[in-house]
Amino acid sequence: MKKNHPFSLPQTSFGRTVLSLLITLAVGAVYFYVSLPALNPQDGEFYGFVGFLCLIYVICVFIFSGRPHDNNATTPAENLRSWLHFIRRRCLPAGLLFVGLLAVAAVGAVLSMPVFRAGAYRELLQVQDGSFSEDVAQISFSEIPTLDRTSAEYLGDRQMGTLSDMVSQFEYSNDSTQINYQGRPVRVAPISYADLFKWITNRRSGLPAYVVVDMVSQEATVVRLPEGMKYSFSEPLNRNILRHLRFSYPTFMFSTPEFEADEDGHPWWIAPRLVKTIGLFGGADIRGAVLVDAVSGESRYYEEVPTWVDTLYNPDLIMQQYNYHGTLVRGFINSVLGQRDVTMATRGYNYIAMNDDVYAYTGVTSANSDQSNLGFLLCNMRTKETHFYSAPGATEAAAMQSAMGVVQDLGYQATFPLLLNIAGQPTYFIPLKDATQLVKMYAMVNVAQYQIVATGSSVPACEQSYVRMLADKGVTQPQQRPETQSQGSIEEIRSAVLDGTTYYFLRLRSEEAFYAVSAAENRTAVTLNPGDEVIIDHAPPSEEAESAILDGYRFTLIRRAAPQAPAPEEPLPAAESETSEEASPKPAGETP
Repeated sequence: MKKNHPFSLPQTSFGRTVLSLLITLAVGAVYFYVSLPALNPQDGEFYGFVGFLCLIYVICVFIFSGRPHDNNATTPAENLRSWLHFIRRRCLPAGLLFVGLLAVAAVGAVLSMPVFRAGAYRELLQVQDGSFSEDVAQISFSEIPTLDRTSAEYLGDRQMGTLSDMVSQFEYSNDSTQINYQGRPVRVAPISYADLFKWITNRRSGLPAYVVVDMVSQEATVVRLPEGMKYSFSEPLNRNILRHLRFSYPTFMFSTPEFEADEDGHPWWIAPRLVKTIGLFGGADIRGAVLVDAVSGESRYYEEVPTWVDTLYNPDLIMQQYNYHGTLVRGFINSVLGQRDVTMATRGYNYIAMNDDVYAYTGVTSANSDQSNLGFLLCNMRTKETHFYSAPGATEAAAMQSAMGVVQDLGYQATFPLLLNIAGQPTYFIPLKDATQLVKMYAMVNVAQYQIVATGSSVPACEQSYVRMLADKGVTQPQQRPETQSQGSIEEIRSAVLDGTTYYFLRLRSEEAFYAVSAAENRTAVTLNPGDEVIIDHAPPSEEAESAILDGYRFTLIRRAAPQAPAPEEPLPAAESETSEEASPKPAGETP
């Protein structure tokens, strides 16, 4: 007796083909939802996606091809010929499509190779020569990041642990971005759901806050939002930021989206649009970005991003483009054989805030990758404006080893340095951190003479020690500073410890200004007393204010105040007791 099946395969070849296509589309939809390839022939994942679809279709055709076409009795040889004819007819289009795509990809890859397009690769990055003293001298200590990414994220994670209402449901995402926020260099990072069950509980309201770490003051702050962020990397389904971008812009290729906050503190995702400008797969570059509101998910593509956006370009991409620029300077053959005038970026980079933008810094060395640098690059992460500064000297790695050698008894580790202009000298600035990733000290290493190393517990203290060391070594001459003199008797003395250094604030008689004198540079200051007559060399007073605190550079003690005579002792009062009269002397003229 023939059994009845609830589902039976189509009896015709056309029906089986349609079924194979439907299964292929269903499996392809799942693959697309998970892997999110761009529907763009310049994306390598696109060819993998199409090849996967072709493979699924062919497998379906083979599976559904075994059922007889009709009830006519045929020999095994005829069945085999019929089956091969069916397979060839149904699979040929998929095979031709796959082979054609492979041919296009192969030709495109060859035409994209630097050996054929060396000039185009070299022009990916336009590098201008800059003046070190003019450009870098404008950086003030209030703009220097004193934390690296690891230390900043450690502080952010520790700050999350102090919030009892959040720590059980959310965690620090460890995916921070360095930006300029309200005039300060900071790292911002969203929080994330602690696990899948926490996401189920809180997905309706979203992520309620993000974390800001000040890279100068090392203070971490949790910024609470009036409405939670619905779109982030921690979302597993449609509100995942990558999936949201792919469904909204299926043909766009994106670099990794970066989290930022605008000047009003509103959270955004910045998704740079990646394009290939050489051949089919070569010359990766950025062309605008899609800005996604992290709260509502609304998005918009900008060819030119707003000025508050700080991280359009990735430092790794800039370093890759500079390596093309430096190695292909005289063509591809020279980059491999002669290597004349070939330069490349050193390993590692750091960020610095300048002119309300974020700049990436990395060194430039020769093709031999020795222990010396030729100079360094500064690249604007929003505009890609790049400058090369000639500063021959030690590499960043050599400077880091030199700094750690000074504090080897403490076991501190050096972070990747920044290059600053200190007293007219190119100088590596290196924060030193302990095993808990906290910055404990700072070091300054002279680029040209990396054996000159100064350390300090604060940035100003380190700078003072470094400038003094440069003068002692004869590298620099004492700077000529505008100054004037004041002479008089000290009326008032106050003291305070600023950045680990004791300062004495002296006010002379009949004056309102205080003169700040460093005890580290003027040790006699600790012996001064009111009334001492001194001559103080100090900065000129400001024309804007009559009363101020002026920097005192040095002072000369003219004479000390005359010591005051001790006050006469008062006679002790007579003891009040019943025997006081017997013990006291008798008045004159009385007899006992």
